[in-house]
Formats: sequence, structure tokens, C-alpha cells
Amino acid sequence: MNPVLSDLQRSDLNHVWHPCSQMKDYEEFPPIVIKSGKGIYLYDENGKEYIDAVSSWWVNLFGHANERINTALANQASQLEHVIFANFTHKPAVLLAEKLAEITPEGLTKVFFADNGSSAIEIALKMSFQYHIQNNKPNKKRFLALTDAYHGETLGALSLGGVGLYNEIFQPLLLNTVRAQGPDCFRCPFNEEPSSCSTPCISFIEEKLIQHHEELAAVIVEPLIQAAAGMKMYPPGYLNKLKQLCLQYDIHLIADEVAVGFGRTGTMFACEQAGITPDFMCLSKGLTGGYLPLSAVMTTDDVYNAFYDEYETMKAFFHSHSYTGNPLACRVALEVLRIFEDEPYIEEIQKKGAYMQELASKVFNHQPYIGEYRQTGLVGAIELVKDKATKEPFPSGERIGYKIYRIALEKGLLLRPLGNVLYFMPPYVISKEEIKRMIHITNEAIQQFFKNSQADSVMQEV
Repeated sequence: MNPVLSDLQRSDLNHVWHPCSQMKDYEEFPPIVIKSGKGIYLYDENGKEYIDAVSSWWVNLFGHANERINTALANQASQLEHVIFANFTHKPAVLLAEKLAEITPEGLTKVFFADNGSSAIEIALKMSFQYHIQNNKPNKKRFLALTDAYHGETLGALSLGGVGLYNEIFQPLLLNTVRAQGPDCFRCPFNEEPSSCSTPCISFIEEKLIQHHEELAAVIVEPLIQAAAGMKMYPPGYLNKLKQLCLQYDIHLIADEVAVGFGRTGTMFACEQAGITPDFMCLSKGLTGGYLPLSAVMTTDDVYNAFYDEYETMKAFFHSHSYTGNPLACRVALEVLRIFEDEPYIEEIQKKGAYMQELASKVFNHQPYIGEYRQTGLVGAIELVKDKATKEPFPSGERIGYKIYRIALEKGLLLRPLGNVLYFMPPYVISKEEIKRMIHITNEAIQQFFKNSQADSVMQEV
């Protein structure tokens, strides 16, 4: 049965190619037209309300239509919308760079602006490679990444990814990345408990560094949470040991905090929990509170100085984007950081996170098809399994997460699944009552799906 389409839905299906989607699915389940948003809620063209439990792909921090950010954006738009950023600058970019250098881990003093997370990763890769060339280490031209990593979808960033769904078909086009087994606390090969883990899995990456360190420019890692992998979470001690190994083998450490920066893990930046300063920190998503595309690569004086010379030496970093340092985006990002300064959101994240973890653990951990509920900061993940005892996953072709996502949407909750993992990453303005409602609807959707599945199985047997 074909759904009844609105004019906008019909026009969308005629012209728009959506990301991470099999467009044929949309013929049976058309795109939902969102008309407005306020706080944690989205409202479609028919007035239906949805809790935005995934912060619209992890970008929204302080709610939709935030009045402070709206005002800052409008004021900036009336003054300067954009200007070339080569040989020109402007107040929002200068103040933002200054503030980022102040709040990021000590030693990250230089800021290179771009417009999205993938671009930030590309910049860090290129900077690291060129740094080693200009320091007479031409053999250092490869990168090491973890299994199940995700760092973006431009070709350089995609080369680092370990989630086959995104990069397998493009392998002939990609960089020759060194791959090391990453941490997997849910299916730990060492049978360590997360609460007392000594991170023996660092041995996997150490073996690769011993073998390849002379040709490696940098190691890249998603600190504390491998997001697109299914919100795989691991302890800060892993990062601390990795930093020491990078120092030992003269290899840069790139911290991809695109998804986890700006409070997601319970601290302003995930690297803080390990007490480390990476050589590069890539930031985006929450940087503008979900308003405009912007990213930043933070790096050190040591890296910067390797590029600082007379023009004739050609040591400059020749990389640019038309919208580098866009004044609108920089002014919005500056307002986001001022909100963090003016209001105790980090404390709120920790308090709300503790409440969410206690409630979600009670609701989900005893259920037969939930292998684990795990959480870091205000990021929670439900891993669905076919067999709880063996942790056997459901076959990806069954699309269990997607089917539960659709049920939840009917109930007014936006959960964007990662395979067999459902996750919460709500805006920080969510209340405890709304957290409770979010968990309640998720549980209803899970129960409804498995109840229907069991009924279908019985009917097939009959």
C-alpha cells in the first residue's frame, strides 16, 4: 500500500538524494517533513511532536531555536556574513580561536578552521604528513587507525574508517592505512570488567607501532566512544597509554573529538578524562550548537613552527575552503562557548547522565534481547543481541534497529539506530522528566517489536 504523500514529500522524492539512505525505502516510508523545532522537540508539517533523542545527528547542544544563539546569529548577519579568510580576519574568528585555545587541553594553541568534521580530519592528516616531510622524515607517510573506527566520508577520512558499510566499496581509492584491533569492552577478549579494566587491549596497537613506527606519521582515535561503530565505549586509561606510545615512537596522536567534544562525555573534551594533550584535536558537530557547518583543527606550536618560514621555502600549509572562518558560524560557535561559561551545563550533564544511567540500566539490562546498556556522560547505548548469553548479534540483514526506530517514530521519539544499537544523545536542555519519557518510549518500542516478532513466528509455524 502506497502512503499518501504531501506536496513537499512528493517533491522531495522527485529531487532529493538523502544521506546514508537506500532511497527505495522512502517509497514505503517517506521522509518526515519537519516544520519547526523548540528545545528537545521537532514538529512535523502535521503538527506531530518528536523528541530529538539523537540531537539531529549529534550536533544540537542547547535545544532547537535557542534564543541566545538566534540573537547572536541575527546580529552577526546584519554586520558581516562572509569574507575571504586569506589575509583577512574578523572579530568572531579571532575571539573563537582565542577561546578554543583557552579551553582545550594545554598546549593546543593554534586553530585552523574548516567547515565539517571530515574536512578537519583531512587537514590533520595533511598537516601531520607535511610536518614529518619538513622535519626530514620522509618515510612517515602512513596512518594507523582502529578497527570499527569512523572518521568521516571524504576519501582521506574514509581511508581511516573500519566500518565496512561505509568504505568497503571504495577500497581501490583509499590510503593504505595500518589497522589495529580497537577496544571492545562488551566483547572483551581479555574478559576484563569495565570498572577495573587495565586496558590490556592496548597491546594490539603497540604491536602495530613496533612493526610500523618508522613509516607512521600519526595514529588517529575517537576518544572514549567509537560512535558510528555502535557507541563502543572504553576507559580513559587506554588513551593515556596510547599517548605514551606515540611519544615513544615519534608519532602524532590525532584525537577525533568531532562527535564527543563539547560535553558529550561528561567533560568538555573526552581527552580531559585521560589527562592528555594530543598533537591534533579535530572539533565540529556541537561546536555551533547545531546551527551552522564549522570545524576546527587544534594543534601545537611545534606543529605550527614546522610550517613557519620564508615563502620561498614553500613550507606553508596550502589548504583552503571557501567558507573557512565564516563569520556567522564563528559567532554562533562563540555564543555556544559563552553559554558553557555562563551556565553550569557540564555539571548538569553529569547529574542528568547519572539519572539516565540509573533509570535506563533498571529498564533495559534484564531484558532477554538486550546484551548491554552502556553509557558515558549523556551518551547511552542499547545493544540488541540474538542471544544474551553468547552475545551473538542479530544478522544485519534483519534490520532490527531500523524496525524499532520506525516504531519509536510513530510514538513520537527520534532514535537513529546504528545497526543493532539504539542510542541516546539528547540535547543538554532535556529535563529528567523528558529523560524518563524518552526511556519509556524506547522500551515500549522494543517490547512492541519483539512481541510482534514472536507473534509472526507463531503464525508462520501454524
